[in-house]
Amino acid sequence: MNHLTAENHRLMLNDGNSIPVVGLGTYADPKKTPKGACAESVKIAIDVGYRHIDGAFVYHNEHEVGQAIREKIAEGKVKREDIFYCGKLWNTCHPPELVKPTLEKTLKILQLDYVDLYIIELPMAFKPGDVIYPLDENGKWIYHETDLCATWEALEACKEAGLTKSIGVSNFNRRQLELILNKPGLKYKPVSNQIECHPYFTQPKLLEFCRQHDIVLVGYSPLGTSRDESWVNVSSPPLLDDPVLNSIGEKYNKTAAQVALRFSIQRGVVVIPKSFNPERIRENFQIFDFSLTNKEMKAIEALNKNIRYVELLMWKDHPEYPFHEEY
Repeated sequence: MNHLTAENHRLMLNDGNSIPVVGLGTYADPKKTPKGACAESVKIAIDVGYRHIDGAFVYHNEHEVGQAIREKIAEGKVKREDIFYCGKLWNTCHPPELVKPTLEKTLKILQLDYVDLYIIELPMAFKPGDVIYPLDENGKWIYHETDLCATWEALEACKEAGLTKSIGVSNFNRRQLELILNKPGLKYKPVSNQIECHPYFTQPKLLEFCRQHDIVLVGYSPLGTSRDESWVNVSSPPLLDDPVLNSIGEKYNKTAAQVALRFSIQRGVVVIPKSFNPERIRENFQIFDFSLTNKEMKAIEALNKNIRYVELLMWKDHPEYPFHEEY
């Protein structure tokens, strides 16, 4: 992976398209994030050299992402085809007849003609409707029967209609990927599976399975996560305090964060670190001017604790909850 450069850091996907190996994550708690912070961050990221933006309808900020991309195109800084935008299909929109209208709604919010990648955000369907987190009167989640193959066929139709260039999945385990890969009449394989992946949770088995099937792993929380106890498992220590990552960083005059990101891209894993801090947005992109030795890669692999930060335990009784299985 040492041929990657700040100017050209794309990996080929199995459908002939390509994905930049570093992207900007845009999830931020809407209650704690000032209006305009997301748009500003996307603009800074594009100026720095990022060409991949990871977003989702449920982040409530796709209008800002779209505005930032359009401004940079209008300025002549980039062309639309230079930018890779990933959008996501939420759990309440899994029924096949809802998929295309949902993507069309996302495109309307972004004010773009297409997204580059559209993925099923989670393999768990919720009750369809306008309520993003449907609960019954007792505060219990209202689930919906899941048919991942039917949802996938609707995504294939979106690709054929030109609404998205590529299609993929997120938070799928091996069994769920195999459901799609073995689907009779499959037209397009998933190009990617977006999952939690970082030095404390290296996903070796799922990575190998995806390699065998030419599916790119996109690693979310590549630097660990926010320490928000309402949804993050804080029993695993903060990744960036790790002494191994810090001592390797000292050798290269890099931060623990840059070492963690470099580790992932050298394994062929795409990283989408979220930051709305201009300094860190820059720092997270400065990973193309050094590379880790095999020995250092092995030392970082050995940090794997096999503990997730993002467990989504509130949905563990969903029939398609993905994390009961080993991988």
